[in-house]
Amino acid sequence: MGLLTFKIILVLALFILALTVAAYSTWAERKVAAIMQDRIGPNRSGPFGLLQPLADGGKFFFKEDFTPAAAEKFLFIVGPSLVMFISLITGAVIPWGKTLNIGGTSFDLQVANVDIGVLYLVGMVSIGVYGIMIGGWASNNKFSLIGAIRASSQMISYELAMGLSIIAIIMMAGSLDLKVIVEQQTHGKIWGFVPEISGMNWNIFYQPIAFIIFFVAALAETNRAPFDLPECENELVNGYHTEYSSMKLGLYMFGEYVNMFISNALIVVLFLGGYNYPGIDWVTNHWGENAAGIISVAVFLAKTFFGIFVFMWIRWTLPRFRYDQLMHLGWKKLIPIALFNLMATGAIILAYDHFMK
Repeated sequence: MGLLTFKIILVLALFILALTVAAYSTWAERKVAAIMQDRIGPNRSGPFGLLQPLADGGKFFFKEDFTPAAAEKFLFIVGPSLVMFISLITGAVIPWGKTLNIGGTSFDLQVANVDIGVLYLVGMVSIGVYGIMIGGWASNNKFSLIGAIRASSQMISYELAMGLSIIAIIMMAGSLDLKVIVEQQTHGKIWGFVPEISGMNWNIFYQPIAFIIFFVAALAETNRAPFDLPECENELVNGYHTEYSSMKLGLYMFGEYVNMFISNALIVVLFLGGYNYPGIDWVTNHWGENAAGIISVAVFLAKTFFGIFVFMWIRWTLPRFRYDQLMHLGWKKLIPIALFNLMATGAIILAYDHFMK
């Protein structure tokens, strides 16, 4: 099998995986909410309601595709399309697993292994704001515009704290390559004295503050409760996508769930060891490269799905912030803490290098 063929298969697999996870996240969301509120949840469409996402998708396709007469028709279509497109292509630089050996050739389970993977992801997240802003403005509806402005200001505010938390990881790894960041979490004694366990040298042990900042910022970036002000129904009549219907609305909703999936995958890469797991070297040596690679993909997805569950858990546990509270948390709390963490990280690295020499 050639490299190009493998990459095409990997792209198709990731595309199907992202859409499947997004679809069944809607089912899981309702099931988690039902458990926490002592309800049953979806249970009519198929066993345990597992066909509910298919029913929802069919509903979106067959509903009337309405476009307001005063809307900017071209941009009205571009908005949701851009959100979905950006959500899907962000997964291209994420290393989903170790390696697979096919026909004597080792293939990385990563669509694009670029040296600036972190910069690529941050750039894509920034562009995603345009999809929401364009949709709200092109609708020619004041409620949609207010929702788009709130969403844009929220996402831009929390991108700063998110970026500062990532810089701390980059300083430790010395690279913007996500593959390098994951591999550096394979070996090493935690804090220099904890006995080494292969696959357990995770960044969360070194950067717990950066992890908390990134996690909170990811909640805000994906418009998840308690940061769901851009689309809170009781205040904004559904926010920036008020005028959308049919599959255009579906693209916005699917884009949010894909974003949640990718955000948790990035959390796993940066802080939770990526595809590493305890004893990964032993598995590679005794069971072979392919077995270790397959298990690494399963471990990576398990970590990611657990993160998605926590996102849902928070949504159905915490009340929504007021807008002034949201801005206060982002600008007066997270950013100063992230700057302090950045300076502390730099000081520790300099001190460590000095004493090691």
